[in-house]
Amino acid sequence: MTEKSEDLRSYAGEERIRKGTQAGMPPVDPATRRDRGDGPFDRLILRGATIIDGTGAPPISPADIVIEGGRIAAIEKVGLPRKLSPDSRRPAKGDREIDCRGKYVTPGFVDCHAHIGVPYHALSGPMAPADYVYKLWLAHGVTTVREMGCFNGLGWTLDQKAKAASGEIAAPRILAYPYFPAVNDMLKTIHTPAQAREWLRAVKARGADGIKFFGAPPAIMQAALDECRELGLRSGCHHAQQAVTRMNSLTTARWGLTSQEHYYGLGEALFENRLIQDYSPEYDYGDEYFRFSFAGQTFKQAAAPGSAKWNAVMDEYLELGFSFVPTFTIYDANRDLMRTRRADWHDAYTYASLWTFYQPDGGGHGSYWHRWSTTNEVEWKQNYRLWMQFINEFKNRGGRVATGSDSGFIFQTFGFGFIRELELLQEAGFTPLEVLRSATIQGAELLDVADEVGSIEVGKAADLLVHDQNPLADFKLLYATGAMRLNQETNKVEWPRVLRHTIKGGIVYDVEELLADVRDMVAESRRASPELPRP
Repeated sequence: MTEKSEDLRSYAGEERIRKGTQAGMPPVDPATRRDRGDGPFDRLILRGATIIDGTGAPPISPADIVIEGGRIAAIEKVGLPRKLSPDSRRPAKGDREIDCRGKYVTPGFVDCHAHIGVPYHALSGPMAPADYVYKLWLAHGVTTVREMGCFNGLGWTLDQKAKAASGEIAAPRILAYPYFPAVNDMLKTIHTPAQAREWLRAVKARGADGIKFFGAPPAIMQAALDECRELGLRSGCHHAQQAVTRMNSLTTARWGLTSQEHYYGLGEALFENRLIQDYSPEYDYGDEYFRFSFAGQTFKQAAAPGSAKWNAVMDEYLELGFSFVPTFTIYDANRDLMRTRRADWHDAYTYASLWTFYQPDGGGHGSYWHRWSTTNEVEWKQNYRLWMQFINEFKNRGGRVATGSDSGFIFQTFGFGFIRELELLQEAGFTPLEVLRSATIQGAELLDVADEVGSIEVGKAADLLVHDQNPLADFKLLYATGAMRLNQETNKVEWPRVLRHTIKGGIVYDVEELLADVRDMVAESRRASPELPRP
């Protein structure tokens, strides 16, 4: 071990970070082999597809997409809608072909705020393995993830990243963003600007793609963001309440922050007749009920939509080229706990220990349902209306809004939470094409991987989704459970879904096979832990 890495361990707590956010916390079991997916092939052809390319352009058909060595080699227009050219005028045969007549092909989805598993909780039982998380992501079309925090350890995450890139495991592309340990409610091991710069140089050398911040003392945060800029490290920040009073997200945007995660920091940037949110005397940030119930009051204390302050803040974010990753989905239960708790997929797809982790608990993060009330839900509904209005207008004025899920907490199960985010972006005012753009090319641009993924273009990696129907018609059909529909001919309820194949780097995954594996894992988790509560 080098002297520099010894120094890193001595003050950055790398061994504790490897184990998790608390000493003794084991990492999630990593994936070690690929047991699903065919290919990559020398020549894979998607025949007669309707393409929605991810840039915001409307669908166009029919086209043959030629994939060679895991990359898009050609896109050939092969006729008119509902009328294909003769085979003699189309690209030569491949060693694997998928008939896409009547089907739609989109880019793979980019989840800009993801976690491979959740924090260990002693009462929850064994944590879900990484294979469970990856297969749910792939089964919902997620082919790229930004791992925000690397709470299993940076080395663990980089190992999984390499295995995913080589096709050794069935997993999306992974970008590793370790968390910056400089806030009081986390594992705080950085105390000076010099330590911040040294820590960042060390994790960059190890292969980190970017950094997740929760905030820090201002001098440390400013130095860290300056160093990120020097090193070419992108950054995202969850502006924790413990730090946001000294720097909201507009402050950190001025210092070079790439993106704001969630809503923290935006409401505070919009305050005009106060500097600090109005907390009650009994507020204690360590009590998760207080933390999240009061968070639902932030935007009503901020500047009104369309006001001079609102417009000035919006203008500056736009001028700075800032990005938002709102993760509307992860707080959805705050608006309607019963609906989110009883979602269709929990029975078959939520791992036993994950379900336990979601339940009310005195210490579990996001398990704050001690006394959740009608008033709490109403406040959060009002909070969403204002928050969504800002995000939608930011998008309308040319700002980048990328899609992230933060699944694994607050009754949001992996994969399903990402699709819910698409629905919520539409609720915010995005058109379906704008939602798809946010979930593909906008996310790829934020993560600086748009040369590789995010749109259907010749030369890019073949990260593609094959849908039986147009997914823009109804995002509910992207859920692995499908959506409840009445068959008018049989008068029986059916559950159709649209995603048939997820292609990542030219490897073709059958979605039903992935889902069957997940159902088996979930069933086994419940047999192994019969004492745990069930959905």
